[in-house]
Amino acid sequence: MEGVTHPAFRALIARRPGVGVVCTEFVRIASTGLGERHLREQVVRAPGAALSVQVMGNHLEHMAEATAIVAAAGADIVDLNVGCPAPRVVRKGVGSAMLKDPELLRRVVSCMRERTSGCLSAKIRAGFDDSAGAVSIARVIEAAGADFIIVHPRRRADFYQGVADWRIIRAIKQAVRIPVIGNGDVWYAADALRMRRETGCDGVMIGRGALRNPWIFSQIEALLGGSEAPRPSGDDVLAHYDELEQMLRAMQIKTPLGMLKEQVRYLARVVPDGADLMRSALRAMTPDEMRSVLAARFSGAAADGLDLAAQGGPLERSGSVATDDNSPRRPALHAAGDGACA
Repeated sequence: MEGVTHPAFRALIARRPGVGVVCTEFVRIASTGLGERHLREQVVRAPGAALSVQVMGNHLEHMAEATAIVAAAGADIVDLNVGCPAPRVVRKGVGSAMLKDPELLRRVVSCMRERTSGCLSAKIRAGFDDSAGAVSIARVIEAAGADFIIVHPRRRADFYQGVADWRIIRAIKQAVRIPVIGNGDVWYAADALRMRRETGCDGVMIGRGALRNPWIFSQIEALLGGSEAPRPSGDDVLAHYDELEQMLRAMQIKTPLGMLKEQVRYLARVVPDGADLMRSALRAMTPDEMRSVLAARFSGAAADGLDLAAQGGPLERSGSVATDDNSPRRPALHAAGDGACA
């Protein structure tokens, strides 16, 4: 979510029903020192939702101090990034690289725990090159004092290829006592309910699915309440783009075009010709020019012509606990036999 979950987007998403917590993009804690002012600036709350501030690093003293700073500044949750797969991150031994060093991970979480009495969490992937250690990593984080754990069930090696293997979430849920939040390939509102049903997880985190469908949380709330879920039209998509642009300008973002393009990459996925639409939109040189490209496709478009139905649709492959042995990109699960805590 780097470059995406900025304060404007968090505030816009939090306006809609169904959102419990919004999360910042990761804040890099360098081994060379802390930028206390920069850290405090990340704690920008969105009315109506709790705030999780995600930090990433492996320097014990600096990670502990960063935890104390953002907690004191008002973060409801301090979250440790143990999942970022980006090569530039991994080369520095942070993000998903920490999955290869459970002892360092334990020490970092323990140091962070010592500096806050508030909620502390960690977001992990299933593993680095394989998922054999997924359950043991979760147990390390639990033993170090985290209040809950968020699981994205892909390996670092997968980046975002294949389909999220929700069996890994289920295995971790069965193995630890702290709450487990599931994440990964929740593209439609019904997927969130199915993830909880199939894995037993305590909650659901949605990232890319919320960029693609900013109404997904409202749809989930409607499904949970037994009411009809909203189904956005093309004009609703354009209104969302307009709101986001206005909020970015109100926050005096100097270069909103790049942030808007990150949003459009996902909005374009709701139509069958999304690849062509995205290429045209990303060539735009101004927000107004990009808006014109979107308007040509979405203005007046009926809701049933967009892949935004709560129950699912044809354009995305959602996660599952079902095995798919014919998919070479699907992460192998070796952790399910590790057993469960009583």
